[in-house]
Amino acid sequence: MNAVEIRGLSKNFGPKQAVCGLDMTVPMGAIYGFIGENGSGKSTTEKMICGLIPASGGSIKLYGKDHTDSAVRAKLGVLIEAPGCFPGLTVWDNMMLQATNLSIPDAEREVVRILKTVRMEGAAGNKYKNCSLGMKQRVGIAMALLGNPTLLVLDEPLNGLDADGMRIMREIFCDIIKDGKRSIIVSSHLLGELQKVATHYGIIRHGKMIVEMTADELDSSCRTYVALQSGEMNKTKMLLGCRYSRVEEDEAGYLRVYDMTTPEEIVSYLYENGICVTEISTDKIGLEEYYIDLMNGGKK
Repeated sequence: MNAVEIRGLSKNFGPKQAVCGLDMTVPMGAIYGFIGENGSGKSTTEKMICGLIPASGGSIKLYGKDHTDSAVRAKLGVLIEAPGCFPGLTVWDNMMLQATNLSIPDAEREVVRILKTVRMEGAAGNKYKNCSLGMKQRVGIAMALLGNPTLLVLDEPLNGLDADGMRIMREIFCDIIKDGKRSIIVSSHLLGELQKVATHYGIIRHGKMIVEMTADELDSSCRTYVALQSGEMNKTKMLLGCRYSRVEEDEAGYLRVYDMTTPEEIVSYLYENGICVTEISTDKIGLEEYYIDLMNGGKK
């Protein structure tokens, strides 16, 4: 059974169609990276999954039941936009207030457990307004975890985090799904960070699902290239362009050859033409470049 199955989902805001016949499948135990440009329909789709706005058409099933079913709605934890916390209250008091709202039994023990999960046990006494952005994001996830949900829907939880904050967030995601009983839908523009944790991806554009794939399928779809530098980069680029069909210069100043070739072949060819290669390696494009290629209609 899948955590989420969406078929033919649509949403209209007056004459504008924000989501157009979207299909989406989130397996149990997945970290599902939901990717798309601003205005592509990600947040609208997430809000429909959570029942915050009604769909104009199509179906949403959570664990095989309609998403409006009260039993499956109780399995949802949501962080969209910002957590509903009182700035002047402490993290602990905000958590306890929400636990009371949800009638959670043994609330204190549950709050302690969740704060430990999100690495906030040492900051429980901090007022929410004094928390850093990363801490506030973790409080939001903690609030979403109250009630022991099996599906989390998180909208841009990585935004604004520093490197250490992103590392902590990745660890939290992995801890949440480690028993295989929970799934996470997480949208983010930080594709390099998302690639480090996601097990599945859905790429949306203009309200339509362009592609869904597993992390392994992404890896096999991403093109391999040879990257190199030499003492005469302009001449090197000209020579390589005469022999290979796709040669590009990246932001770091390396030349990339995307044809099926080997570093040894390139070094030999350039040496025969009087060019000494100073650095060369084989690598593969990541999620961000794959996404850009896909949006530009290029090769995957």
